[in-house]
Amino acid sequence: MPRRYGKKASRKVKRAMHERKRGTLRSGRSGRKVTSRKQAIAIGLSEARRAGAKVPKKRSSRKKRSSRKSKTRRRK
Repeated sequence: MPRRYGKKASRKVKRAMHERKRGTLRSGRSGRKVTSRKQAIAIGLSEARRAGAKVPKKRSSRKKRSSRKSKTRRRK
């Protein structure tokens, strides 16, 4: 089975994680300091995508409306 992520992607994520630990990693538009590990990984992968590295596409978020309707129907 082939690798899902390329070496360039792992380098970008590693750099983002180091910046987060040092306290120099900032988020995009707002420029706020990033403290979340997950957010640091997401920033690294986003930079890797822009650089043309081998990174899978983002997952699309599911709509929550259908799950809410089914929960309310079960109660009746």
